[in-house]
Amino acid sequence: MAQESVAVAGVRNGEAEHGGVAKAVVFTALKPQLVVEASKGSDAVQFYKAAFGAEELKREMHTKRKAEQELPLILKAELKVGSSVFIVADHSEGSPAFSGGSLWLETNDVEGAVAKAVKAGAIAEGEIAEGENASRVGKVKDPYGYVWLISSATANVEA
Repeated sequence: MAQESVAVAGVRNGEAEHGGVAKAVVFTALKPQLVVEASKGSDAVQFYKAAFGAEELKREMHTKRKAEQELPLILKAELKVGSSVFIVADHSEGSPAFSGGSLWLETNDVEGAVAKAVKAGAIAEGEIAEGENASRVGKVKDPYGYVWLISSATANVEA
């Protein structure tokens, strides 16, 4: 399949044109969203609080719920770990399906962080290993299928 060059009207070099004036597009945050099995969202929030010391910033519930559901589904729960924010949501029609991935956490106590996550219900995957630049890296899989790589703050992480 040949690659085509597509020109988009009003957008050039990362700038959006509004009323004839070019305005730079600025992003203010990146918030990964973890979608969990329907009705497991509240449990996931509690797990992330127990495992990683997450602070719940806010929660929005679905306005509609089906008769067979005991509890309304979480549309969006914003959690903060360190200076980073991520979102937890119950899977529902229209929400993205889980497609895998991993998240990195930096800490000054890799062993303690892995042990805390395991105590909360995660499964340790392998041993804590020595990484680049004298860093240490541990890996856990949470009860919702997400892999968390826990490293010392000196880790040189590349995407």
